[in-house]
Amino acid sequence: MRIAFFTETFLPATDGVVTRLRYTLEELGRLGDEVLVFAPSGGPNSYAGARIQGVPGVPFPLYPEKKMCPPHPGIGRALRLFSPDLIHAVNPFILGVGGVYYARRMGVPLMASYHTNLVAYAGYYGLGFTERLGWSYFRKLHNRAAINLCTSAATRDQLYEQGIKRIRLWPQGVDARRFHPNRSSKEWRARLSGGHPDEKVLLYVGRLAPEKDIGLLKAVLQAIPGTRLAIVGDGPARKALEKEFRGTLTRFIGLLTGDDLAAAYASSDLFLFPSTTETLGMAMIEGLASGLPVVAARAGASHEIVSEGAGLLYEPGSKAELVAAVRLIVTDDALRNAMSRDARSTAEERGWEASTTALRSYYEEALGSHAERL
Repeated sequence: MRIAFFTETFLPATDGVVTRLRYTLEELGRLGDEVLVFAPSGGPNSYAGARIQGVPGVPFPLYPEKKMCPPHPGIGRALRLFSPDLIHAVNPFILGVGGVYYARRMGVPLMASYHTNLVAYAGYYGLGFTERLGWSYFRKLHNRAAINLCTSAATRDQLYEQGIKRIRLWPQGVDARRFHPNRSSKEWRARLSGGHPDEKVLLYVGRLAPEKDIGLLKAVLQAIPGTRLAIVGDGPARKALEKEFRGTLTRFIGLLTGDDLAAAYASSDLFLFPSTTETLGMAMIEGLASGLPVVAARAGASHEIVSEGAGLLYEPGSKAELVAAVRLIVTDDALRNAMSRDARSTAEERGWEASTTALRSYYEEALGSHAERL
């Protein structure tokens, strides 16, 4: 199968969309598929056997580290040379519009996948008035696709409510070999705890941005003695968060990837995830695979990831419930150890091979439907 991807983000970025794409490309390559990826310039020229075609762009005002990349004629030339069987637009917004356009022009099936709740994010930047316009825009793009993919049942229900059609669930995945409890190390625990490894290490991993509600975690440190917070990641809110958490037992570790990230998970005691806008929450799954119980806001996809026994959910925005959930786990080692085992067991059921097998079945469905219409 020859597949052309259009994605608004790729390496060197390290968000959940990039993580899913990396593992998907690896699996597709292993299965013998040929892949061409159109992505913002500045990344590698190839990945896992897939050719990466960089597209120039300008910084996105709300996220300067992200690029807005308008399609240009060179994309069409590269596509014609590649001659794809199918085009997959990942989070179509600006660059992905090219995928929508060329799929129609070349007469090949279009797949689209929805990964980021951009409409909800707008409210955190004073742009809530754009909600109706935003949904109208995404509805028009996605309804051009033969099949629309999403990563959680909660997101699927939201998309149906917004009039987006032909939706399928793209299953979650995690590299359970890399993210494993045996990655724990004394050195990483000392680093995460600021030299106090005997205290409880609470971990947050993800983009540092207003919509992540990270400031809520300050209440835990204030209410529960003997806890320390390690924040892994980077983003537009980092300076503001460093100021907000000044004077607390918090370490800002910065961006981690690969084995370092795996060690950070496994060397902690509890994973905290306060965001209410997630369409999946890849970091939660990596935490579970690392044997970390998860305390997360009961919103979005969290309840689909944090099964009973592997962590606790709290009412979004409730500091009291958040503190109570954390206190229950960190003050009872037997409970935390049992949750750790359940967390690992839950994650072991979610492999990238099965996730990509489901994706390819959707590709085949789209190709079959397209052939019937010819």
